[in-house]
Amino acid sequence: MSAQVQRMKTLVIDVGGTHVKLLATGKRSRRMFDSGPTLTPARMVEQVLAATEDWEYDRISIGFPAPVRDNHPVDEPWNLGRGWVRFDYARAFKKPVRMINDAAMQALGSYRGGHMLFLGLGTGLGTTMIHGGVVVPLELAHLPYRHGKTYEEYVGALGYKRLGKPKWRAHVLEIIDLFVAALEVDYVVLGGGNAPHMKRLPKFVRLGTNDNAFKGGFRLWEKDDSAK
Repeated sequence: MSAQVQRMKTLVIDVGGTHVKLLATGKRSRRMFDSGPTLTPARMVEQVLAATEDWEYDRISIGFPAPVRDNHPVDEPWNLGRGWVRFDYARAFKKPVRMINDAAMQALGSYRGGHMLFLGLGTGLGTTMIHGGVVVPLELAHLPYRHGKTYEEYVGALGYKRLGKPKWRAHVLEIIDLFVAALEVDYVVLGGGNAPHMKRLPKFVRLGTNDNAFKGGFRLWEKDDSAK
């Protein structure tokens, strides 16, 4: 690896409905600030630049809580402010930007080869498959599951509150079995804030960590680095 490649530093931005979390190459501690329904993309950029003014980085990875295509959101997130679809992120940051769905970014950081399904058990239900190294973002959360309700309504945060922990766990395990049978994956990784509530997991299911989102953000640039 050349000295030029070694000097390239990445800032990873993990945009969530409650917080925006930040970590850069070579830094041990992440930083964060509040998000929520008043956070617009312009305000996000302003706060990121303020929070990282003493960090050096050459490029940016963004994990975003809505569908993303070609490094850009295709839908507005339901839990943030408006204006994300039309915003020019590279121009605002004045650096190269790669954007990916937040569940896909955490999935990429959790991947250990083969065919993997990632389920993000957070406010909603994030779903991503990595098939032989190829990231395949999925939108399974809003498909019908039971009694006119979606998968997300059963295993997202509202489902957790409505059902209680034992029933919620049972539905998570049932949904895992359904998805594994349909997608023919080798293993499943559970992430998101509610994943630690799961116990007695099958051998093919393991818990990830939220820090895998940062690892995924760094991995977004690995192919570019190895090609130089």
